[in-house]
Amino acid sequence: GVGMGMTAPVSITAFPAEDGSLQHKVKVSLRIPSQFQANPPCPSDESVKIEERQGMTIYSTQFGGYAKEVDYVNYAAKLKSALGSEVAYRKDFYFCSGYDPPMKPYGRRNEVWFVKE
Repeated sequence: GVGMGMTAPVSITAFPAEDGSLQHKVKVSLRIPSQFQANPPCPSDESVKIEERQGMTIYSTQFGGYAKEVDYVNYAAKLKSALGSEVAYRKDFYFCSGYDPPMKPYGRRNEVWFVKE
């Protein structure tokens, strides 16, 4: 019953297929504002879960514009190439993060995150 407003970033956990495309399962995560983190409200919809995300080290790349799936896939491939084979990171998923509301036309910020192993 309490409005919390939108938080940033909105993270989508993407699960890449062998060819680099994204599988049809994704998980969308929203940050709970600081004042609600100690005692978050219980979701009224059973498909909504509250998870605590542990601290992590990430490798990331940033790009602008209105991000589509193909953009995240392409930037994930560029990040993978830039990291090479010597860097250890999770290969079974990565995060696609957006920081801006839909009505912001310019100066948009999107990121791809690989989680360091």
